[in-house]
Amino acid sequence: MKKLITITMSWMLLLSAYAQNSDYRSQVWSPDNGDGTFTNPVINADYSDPDVCVVGDDYYLTASSFQCIPGLPILHSRDLVNWEIIGYALKELKPYEEFDKPSHGNGVWAPSIRYHQGEFYIYWGDPDFGVFMVKTKDPAGEWSDPLCVIPGKGMIDTCPLWDDDGRCYLVNGWANSRSRFASVLTVRELNAEGTKPISQPVIVFDGNGTENRTCEGPKFYKRDGWYWIMCPAGGVPTGFQLAMRSKSPYGSYEHKVVLAQGKTKVNGPHQGGWVHTSMGEDWFLHFQDKECYGRVVHLQPVTWRDNWPVMGVDQDGDYCGEPVVKYRKPKTRSAWKVVNPVESDEFNTTVLGKQWQWQANYDQKYGMPTTFGTFRIYNFKHSAQSPNMWDVPNMLLQKTPADDFVATAKVRLTSKADQQAGGLIMMGLDYSALMAKRVGGEFILQQVTCKAADKGKPEVVKEICRLKPTEEDVVDYKPGIHLDIYLRMKVSAGMCRFSYSLDGKKYHEAGDEFKMREGKWIGAKIGFVSVEPDGNTDRGWLEADWFRVTRK
Repeated sequence: MKKLITITMSWMLLLSAYAQNSDYRSQVWSPDNGDGTFTNPVINADYSDPDVCVVGDDYYLTASSFQCIPGLPILHSRDLVNWEIIGYALKELKPYEEFDKPSHGNGVWAPSIRYHQGEFYIYWGDPDFGVFMVKTKDPAGEWSDPLCVIPGKGMIDTCPLWDDDGRCYLVNGWANSRSRFASVLTVRELNAEGTKPISQPVIVFDGNGTENRTCEGPKFYKRDGWYWIMCPAGGVPTGFQLAMRSKSPYGSYEHKVVLAQGKTKVNGPHQGGWVHTSMGEDWFLHFQDKECYGRVVHLQPVTWRDNWPVMGVDQDGDYCGEPVVKYRKPKTRSAWKVVNPVESDEFNTTVLGKQWQWQANYDQKYGMPTTFGTFRIYNFKHSAQSPNMWDVPNMLLQKTPADDFVATAKVRLTSKADQQAGGLIMMGLDYSALMAKRVGGEFILQQVTCKAADKGKPEVVKEICRLKPTEEDVVDYKPGIHLDIYLRMKVSAGMCRFSYSLDGKKYHEAGDEFKMREGKWIGAKIGFVSVEPDGNTDRGWLEADWFRVTRK
């Protein structure tokens, strides 16, 4: 009877949390102004290289996930302004020898999402292993295992186009770091199923030696008999959006700059997806590079003039628009709820919240949800030869949700042996963490900071205070000690400051202010770290009771 009650309660918690997350409203950033307008960015988080497709009145978005797992996030909207995370298309990355450990900046680059004959497809380029594809009939459900469509190095930023006659074409860019050439776009034909190439690539655009250097991230479309490739050029933080058109998928293509920063503060407005809505409107989702916060998602209106898509607002009639900050929302058939990508987590379900990702392929020993309303993260056994935590795979992290926010977590640290530690981290090429570490019969609270972690630089440790255990085991044959503590990070204007509390009411500042820094191709991420020295001791763990993102 007790088992039945436990199972029933678990299902109730799961369904309750699902309902809560499906209507999640952020306290720190919501683009919907409530008066029929929106304010950019529509997603103020690092959804790099976004792409979108439309099916009826529904929009689905995916973005680069690199080495983070689960990968290929799937977001859903019905008005292009209010978005919710509904799942992921990728459970793990192969080969395992590469992605079972953090392979920062590798993996999934600039995916495209398309709907064709009742199925959703996502293509992406892995710069080291080739072009991959997954598909499904339900974007919120299970996706197929990745299929390697074209093996090889250097191919990135892939996008398919199924033509009116059923033929399938693929456009892609090239990574100079692997191929030793770049700034060209190539097109080849795939079989009708989109599973293998049936022709060799053809260079259809060359930005070398011109203002269109670093042309990449192409998206393929067809409109009124014209083939369109839309792509960024000019560099990530400094570039602009190109539109190019031809009567043949292989060109030749004529092009125009259709979106640029101009006099606005929105730098590098480019690389995203164009959609034509069921209401007859055209819109463009793209990213803006915000350094330590990553690449956030903006929405621009699109108007067609002389068969050219003008994005944003064109003040001088030169076919090149500037990004809007505030604008009217897209027309919809019915009102869509105000909803945002989930951030806070009470850990009351038996599945991992959709906001969280690991730094590598998931291993059960990293951690698991519990039926106690917590999420347990076991200490990763870290080699003493590692100068820092850059190679720790079991960090449980999520994207920063706004420029200014406060993240607070209630946790219990359980230690079975000396040097076991865990806490809250702001992770990037530089990182800083507020961690409690066991030394003898007590815990030392310390700030652990590393500059240039990716370069193998050592950590700097600052002791904050010594804390007595909240509780000690008396029965276990290998007794542990426990520390209940509230950890907090306050983020503002790219700076992070930690504090802690023992009662959840009075907080004490801890350590030095830390200047945030982006990761490898991604923004800085926030979340939990749990480590200990390598060896044969029983693992300790961090048990997260809740994680809450607020304004203050």
